[in-house]
Amino acid sequence: MRGKPILSLDFDGVCHSYTSPWVNSTTIPDPPVPGLYEFLKAASEHFIVQIYSTRSETRDGRIAMKEWVFNNAPREDWGEEWNYLDRLEFPSTKPKAFVGLDDRVLTFEGKWPELATLINWKPWNKRG
Repeated sequence: MRGKPILSLDFDGVCHSYTSPWVNSTTIPDPPVPGLYEFLKAASEHFIVQIYSTRSETRDGRIAMKEWVFNNAPREDWGEEWNYLDRLEFPSTKPKAFVGLDDRVLTFEGKWPELATLINWKPWNKRG
């Protein structure tokens, strides 16, 4: 299993829909982003999936994310295929990932963006 590359997933805004305001590292009020569990199942076949967030700074935050992932999983995933959820990792520091998905970053392509692009930028779930 360690031979697979690491896929880092941001938690808030990628796994968790993050439509409610931030409360604290252990309060996670919103539902999953649609398609999350299908993606996790498929991605875990090719990657070590590590879920990371500012919540990861504390043990309680990591536990809250893991419990949220398990508690929101479709019940049909609690059978034989449950093992893909068991393989998810919740590191305490930013993963040394091959690739990552995050709702609050831009890909740097060797050319600096216009500052207006950064100043006016909004994550997918906050756009009109």
